[in-house]
Amino acid sequence: MRPLPSVTGSVAVLDRADVDTDQIIPKQFLKRIERTGYGEFLFFDWMKDPDFELHRYPGASILVSGPNFGCGSSREHAAWALEDFGFDVVIAPSFGDIFRTNAVNTGLAPIALPAEQIAQLREAVDAVNELTVDLERLEITSTSGLRIPFELDAHTQETLVHGLDDIARTLMREAEIDAYEATHTARFDTRALPA
Repeated sequence: MRPLPSVTGSVAVLDRADVDTDQIIPKQFLKRIERTGYGEFLFFDWMKDPDFELHRYPGASILVSGPNFGCGSSREHAAWALEDFGFDVVIAPSFGDIFRTNAVNTGLAPIALPAEQIAQLREAVDAVNELTVDLERLEITSTSGLRIPFELDAHTQETLVHGLDDIARTLMREAEIDAYEATHTARFDTRALPA
């Protein structure tokens, strides 16, 4: 994962509630074995409509949506598709729990804000269409003077800011692991193959 201390970019507004993971990445695209290449299938059925909202926001890196974003099945492909499409941050009043976890594990920042603050963001976007989401300072700002604090638990913040997946977190404790291994004799030689 890449570190994500701060994101400054244009914003796409998807003013819909209950956007489920099957809408984000339909099931027929889940057969791939790679983690990349899903962006072209993001919102596949909706993208066929020339009036679909996201067509108005090419190159956006921040997505603002309605409540219960990412509800539905537990496919991590939904977070992969959003990131592969170019989004680094999704801001919504609430998220499906499994989607939120998958997003964090992918390096996509899910930011939950009350509906009133989402409305403020949308006004700011209408004025300048650029926001800065500072994950170190836990603050969203715009050049128009908007400043909205947000919360992330410490684990999520550290994961996103430093780009830590589970393996990277384990390797951070390599010295402790080595010290433990040095004081405990293995019950059998794990390097030897059976005869």
